[in-house]
Amino acid sequence: MSPDLNTLKSLADRLVRVPGIVGVSLGGSRARGEHTPDSDVDLGLYYRAPLDLDALRSLADDVADVPAGLVDPGGWGPWVDGGGWLRVDGTAVDWLYRDVDRVARSCSDAVAGRFEWHFQVGHPLGFPGTTYAGELAHGVLLADPTGELASVRRSVEEFPPALRDAVVGRLDEARFLLGGAAKAVPRGDSAYVAGCLFRVLLLCAHALHAGAGRFVLNEKGAVTATGRLPGAPTGFTERVHTLLAAPGRGPAALGASLRRAGEVLDETQDALGRTASGDRAQG
Repeated sequence: MSPDLNTLKSLADRLVRVPGIVGVSLGGSRARGEHTPDSDVDLGLYYRAPLDLDALRSLADDVADVPAGLVDPGGWGPWVDGGGWLRVDGTAVDWLYRDVDRVARSCSDAVAGRFEWHFQVGHPLGFPGTTYAGELAHGVLLADPTGELASVRRSVEEFPPALRDAVVGRLDEARFLLGGAAKAVPRGDSAYVAGCLFRVLLLCAHALHAGAGRFVLNEKGAVTATGRLPGAPTGFTERVHTLLAAPGRGPAALGASLRRAGEVLDETQDALGRTASGDRAQG
């Protein structure tokens, strides 16, 4: 049976009794109210070192259907950090570590408009440093005994204007990528063009979300979510999925795909009230 909010809050209350755990937040589709009965439960475990991993593992084994292995912080890479995949009463429940001081810096970066991509396995577009801010802003606090998480979250409850400008500004990179991809068309370099198309179109998705005052927290589902945003280009989701499903082979097909991607980019910029500069695309 899928756990209800009261059940999750009871679990969160037990989690914050583990030394080092500052608070717990519900994220993902369940926080957005877009989940199905089969959706995972994503719990952000906000901690400050030293984290009592022995106590946390003991609690995991107590609540999980089968013994669950938890990794140390950093065990899943520099940005996803770590945690464990549990099954609780038949439901997948993911515990995801979040260093609370690092989250606070992410929120400060968001307010200042500092938007950078970082390498992280499992994130082909890259992991934005402001993702932690977005998780906190869009999540549901289940336990926050000191009020620290609520205090940090207040700075990003309204999408920061400086961050909007920075994310929308990355459309200049998308324009540049289209120009670079065009040079590979005569060679029929489908792999390179496909990679450029993916980044161009996902940059559009990020920009449209920022324009709507929302963070993109993961590439998964981002294209579909973008199509639901007010003011998104007509047919955005279907057009992007069609382009990425079959960029084409040979110069004619690849050139046509780039033109269609350029139309999506133009419409994205128009929707956001920007003028396409195209300066770097001429290089």
